[in-house]
Amino acid sequence: MWEAIESNRRRSWVLVAISGAGLLAFGTLIGLIVDPAFFWVGTLSALGLFFTLWTLAWVGGHRVLLSAAGARRLDSALELPLLFNVSEEMCIAAGLGWRPALYLIEDPAPNAFAVGTSKDDASLAVTSGLLQKLSRDELQGVIAHEIGHLVNRDTHFMTLAGVLLGSIVLLAEVFRRTLLLGGGFVARRRASSRSLSIQTHALLLVAGILAAVLAPVLARALYFACSRKRELLADATAARLTRFPDGLANALEKIALHAAHSRSAGSRVLAPLCIVNPRRAFGEAGWFSTHPPLDLRVAVLRGMSGGAHYGAYEESYRQVSGGRSCLPPSTLASRRALVKREAHLDSSESSTERREAVHAALGRLAGCTTATCLCGVAFRVPPSLALDFVTCPRCGRDNELPLAEHDQPSVPAENRPSVPSVPAQRYVVDEPGWQSFRCRCSKTIHVSPALLAREIVCNTCGRRIEIVRRANLARPRTRSEERRAHASD
Repeated sequence: MWEAIESNRRRSWVLVAISGAGLLAFGTLIGLIVDPAFFWVGTLSALGLFFTLWTLAWVGGHRVLLSAAGARRLDSALELPLLFNVSEEMCIAAGLGWRPALYLIEDPAPNAFAVGTSKDDASLAVTSGLLQKLSRDELQGVIAHEIGHLVNRDTHFMTLAGVLLGSIVLLAEVFRRTLLLGGGFVARRRASSRSLSIQTHALLLVAGILAAVLAPVLARALYFACSRKRELLADATAARLTRFPDGLANALEKIALHAAHSRSAGSRVLAPLCIVNPRRAFGEAGWFSTHPPLDLRVAVLRGMSGGAHYGAYEESYRQVSGGRSCLPPSTLASRRALVKREAHLDSSESSTERREAVHAALGRLAGCTTATCLCGVAFRVPPSLALDFVTCPRCGRDNELPLAEHDQPSVPAENRPSVPSVPAQRYVVDEPGWQSFRCRCSKTIHVSPALLAREIVCNTCGRRIEIVRRANLARPRTRSEERRAHASD
């Protein structure tokens, strides 16, 4: 495994070195065109632009990408137990001592991507459609693929390659706009400098224009070449971690089938990061393709009849691609045989229950108040709507939104202490599972099924809200509870 990662990394670093040399050469050429006596200013400007973009990408690049996708962080394993459970399984299989932060994107099209430059900011984002449409084995394959990117440090490397690409594109754009809008400045600098002849300066100007056009194209081709190689290695890693290559193959087909309907993950920036490019899921791979052909990836995974190890993936890849190699010989010589396992019976929960769990999690992450009509229709009311009830579109019944009850008259804000000594409100929990209700200040509060505290504090108005289980209403209080009640009084 490590030999494959190192070999792929060495090939990728060669491409990055070529891009870096192109960036410095392009900056030096611009400096020669503007003022031959101070050509080094162009070189330093290119270096400064690269380090500025690299610092921004290193410090907060993953947060920008997650925010652009509309991803919301999942902090509790109780919110989506299946996703947390599968992530823990794949992290243990990969030998990681940590788990990436999990994010959820409200998008009906299934997809996923991983970002981060270290284990402290490593993040894995999945769409709501992925959790709703994929079985457990298929979800395992997708999560293992993205964890493979983190294990192979693909996200770290692709951040560097992306910054180089962005630097070249930005430098070329600045140069083109300077020629279009400020060509007189270049001409005046040329007239003030006699170190180059008119013919030499004209040749440099033509070379600069050609570089401004071709440099972004070549840099983008090198960037996508790195991306395609790493997608294949991540597929092989996922097959090894799950020991069920067909799970990832089925997931890739389902994701590609719904890729055209993607909203958040279909942007031009996020598309190369996804497990399947939603902008170009089908078709032949060319120089500017971010992913290998989908039919090639699926055929290789389905052709792994010899096991779930790297050697089986290499043999299948050679058969499908006509003899070409994907993994280095050192990896194949030290391969460890892993037998493919059977498919799991996905009977832990039905698709309807999984869909309802995902919708409920999206509502909690958005701060919505949830309510369910007697006919089975579930509602999500955003906090911006100050409604007391919601009319069911199916049966026409008016459903009151859950609201905390007054335990005593509310205290005016100017006379209310920071932590009131007596609960001002009470909410009765009827059923097990997540509960949501509104405080008297219209703040939506979510109650976890694992909550053991009997009181919570609204972080908006400061009121204390007593949480009472309906099963405990008729139960007399114990002596310890009586002592705590007297102590609070």
